Amino acid sequence: MEIKKLTTVEEMEAATAKLLETAEKVGADTWQQRVKNQTPHCGFGEKGTCCRICTMGPCRITPKAPKGICGCDVHGIVGRNYLRFTAGGASAHSDHGREICHTLYQTRADGNYTIKDPEKLLKIAGEWGIETEGRDIYDIAHEVALTGLNEYGKPFGTQRFLSRAPEERRKVWEREEIAPRAIDREVSTAMHMTHMGCSSEPNALIRQALRSGLSDGWGGSMMGTEFSDVMFGTPRPVDTEANLGVMEKDMVNIIVHGHDPSLSEMIVFYANDPEMIALAKEQGAKGINVAGVCCTSNEVAMRHGIPMAGNFLQQENVVLTGACELIVVDVQCIFPALGPLSKCFHTKFVTTSKIAQMPDSEFMHFTAETAGENAKAIVREAVLNFKNRRPELVNIPNLKQKATVGYSLEAIKKCLDGVTNSHVDALGTTKPLVDCIRSGVLRGAVAMVGCNNPKVRPDYAHIELMKKLIKHDIIVVLSGCSAQAAAKAGLMDKAARTLCGEGLKRVCELVDIPPVLHMGSCVDISRMMLLASDISCDSGWDIPQIPLVGCAPEWMSEKAVSIGNYVVATGIDTYLGVDPYVKGSDQVDGLLKGGLREWVGANFVVEYDIEKLGDMMIQAIEDKRAALGI
Repeated sequence: MEIKKLTTVEEMEAATAKLLETAEKVGADTWQQRVKNQTPHCGFGEKGTCCRICTMGPCRITPKAPKGICGCDVHGIVGRNYLRFTAGGASAHSDHGREICHTLYQTRADGNYTIKDPEKLLKIAGEWGIETEGRDIYDIAHEVALTGLNEYGKPFGTQRFLSRAPEERRKVWEREEIAPRAIDREVSTAMHMTHMGCSSEPNALIRQALRSGLSDGWGGSMMGTEFSDVMFGTPRPVDTEANLGVMEKDMVNIIVHGHDPSLSEMIVFYANDPEMIALAKEQGAKGINVAGVCCTSNEVAMRHGIPMAGNFLQQENVVLTGACELIVVDVQCIFPALGPLSKCFHTKFVTTSKIAQMPDSEFMHFTAETAGENAKAIVREAVLNFKNRRPELVNIPNLKQKATVGYSLEAIKKCLDGVTNSHVDALGTTKPLVDCIRSGVLRGAVAMVGCNNPKVRPDYAHIELMKKLIKHDIIVVLSGCSAQAAAKAGLMDKAARTLCGEGLKRVCELVDIPPVLHMGSCVDISRMMLLASDISCDSGWDIPQIPLVGCAPEWMSEKAVSIGNYVVATGIDTYLGVDPYVKGSDQVDGLLKGGLREWVGANFVVEYDIEKLGDMMIQAIEDKRAALGI
């Protein structure tokens, strides 16, 4: 097999530079210019040393003023800010899960949404003690949905999905008093703790940050993932394409962007409706092309092979191609700038959620009850807008790579079963993976997640770290925008196995997988937690002992902080390329970067130099191997 030609970051940047010329031509404002306008950033904000939770301030901590007006010191202020950041992220991911629960409750045999994976539904029902014998599958689905919704506000007990974690991990959570209770209670408690006149003790604040994060990862996010699989199908490997070149010059281009697959699934369905395709041809187009941005892109790529146009910092680029008829969004990670930018072109910018309403957009409220009607109307708007395209502004970069996506936990186990011919366990096993790690064929694994951030050269950290890791026989599992970075570069093409060390290369050839595995969107990091739990059970290693680390080199959002907290609390060291705004307090900084290990067996590591960050992860994996005697 010939050496795989990657798309380089330099090639992507050159394509963006051409698109920015178009932006300048039409007078559009872009994130690159806004970054310049906002630089330098507020030093107090970056250190976490400013407080505005009451109106006696705002207060800023300086050598001259070491305490706020209420007397809170820098450690309390930084800790409160960190906890509030976590609560924001946990609320967003968990509200996503709540909407998926509501959608599951709307499933009907003849409805907009149906059950695509009844086996997974029955498995969850069995875990939760819900009777299934002799019952209609939709009656079961409705009871599971109601039980899931009760996880948000139940008065007693902890999250049901905690039972999926190894017993040793559950004991740690109970011992440290961070086992999450009702999801909304943990977010509400975080907000209450950080109200003026409540907690200012760093240990208490960080402990609640872990608990809030766990309510997301082992609660709201896990339900969002599992129930999406039930309704839309558990992902299996599927081939697709990635980068801006997936947009089609002669077709109606619809971009789906956001996070909730309830919307994107219906858009994909109606984009394939013969009536809509016929209408597109009447307008002079060859057909309808749907492509994705951000986590919605991951959702439809791994279930339908829908191409991935780009990740977070490419959302403006899809409009700048001049070939986007309509960009439809739901929630999270959406630039308000898309409204005014779209008005510089023929593009329609459609918002659909009351949670994410924005100026200069066309609001078309999308609900589970009216999903089919809503989606068809949105697709029709896009088709009818094709005739308004301005040909002189069309510039689709000639960048496109093949990618194989959709490696859910179930898919990974099936791939491993196919190699070992071991079907003793109907649910599959990770034992072949454990054997590869024990023998040294694989050195370990890195779970790479997260966003893009203008503070880090976009996509460069993701791509360069992946190349470095696979060269050292470390397999990489991905979700969110890091997954799209890999796909755009060509690292999710099976041909990229030529870039691996000899051990990983042999594994990839034997199992017929790419060297980096797409596990889904950002809520699907819960899949990674279950993978770690299964490896723990199959190997006899406690999760902190596994030669596995997490990495978010370009993270930027509150959700990423929540994710980091639940990954670390699950026992997985997590390496960051952007600091979480805690440097102003040596106590909080020390806890996150060291002290947490005494609580949960893992902690954060922050390193801005990407080469050093990669070396540190490789060394950590080798240290874990040495400690295990392998």
